[in-house]
Amino acid sequence: MDHDIKMAAVDIDGTFVRSDYTYDVPRFRRILERMKKAGCSFVVASGNQYYQLRDLFPDCHEELSFAAENGAFVKDKKELVFAADMPEETVHSVVDLCRESPEVLTVMCGMDSAYCQRGTVSPEFFELTKIYCHRLNWVDDLKNVDDRILKFAVTVPDEKTYFYYELFRDRLAGKAEPTTSGHGAIDLILPGCHKASGLKRLAQRKGITPNQCAAFGDGGNDIEMLQYCGYSYSMENAPQNVKDAARYVCPSNEEDGVLVTLEKLFPED
Repeated sequence: MDHDIKMAAVDIDGTFVRSDYTYDVPRFRRILERMKKAGCSFVVASGNQYYQLRDLFPDCHEELSFAAENGAFVKDKKELVFAADMPEETVHSVVDLCRESPEVLTVMCGMDSAYCQRGTVSPEFFELTKIYCHRLNWVDDLKNVDDRILKFAVTVPDEKTYFYYELFRDRLAGKAEPTTSGHGAIDLILPGCHKASGLKRLAQRKGITPNQCAAFGDGGNDIEMLQYCGYSYSMENAPQNVKDAARYVCPSNEEDGVLVTLEKLFPED
């Protein structure tokens, strides 16, 4: 058993779950028990909402840690470790910028819920977003929401992902940073608030060094986390820039690559 690893962080979409959003639950539970015996924490590190991630692990979410919303919301089992708090001025700047182009579909992610503004996105988009945000509400104006804002999740036309990535990076410099998992999905996060910062908060709390951490990912928003961890695995299905950031490549999400690898790292006695 590899006693060096005290924390293993996994991205969800394209990494831990298969494309039909399933994973081998009994196999995972067996691995989790072995990890717990070895004193290793399992961290769910995703751009998705905490409530959605929690629902993926209905029987054991209180045994896990979470770096949700791309590190803007960090929980260690039942305890809240960190929640980002976007200044009102930044929130308004982001909303104004997104409103300039009708093809930018905006979801504002708060501590209590995520929000879509009526008239700016379709009911179909709202229902689709619910897959990733189990708490989602319609509002009349994003600027008038009374909640602690963690980040924004915007959807742009796939072929314009990098055009908008650069636009957001330039226009919001110093206020918010874009990070993308590709396919038209861009998160706007507080500077320095990414998955790696979430892992660092958990590691410091547990007295763990980066060399005692493992991470699995497949997207651009996983790169900082892969660079932070001593044991870093990109998925076979990841693009080249993500593979370049990782030390190892493991089988694809469709082949349960995370579970296959964790079984090797934490074999049965």
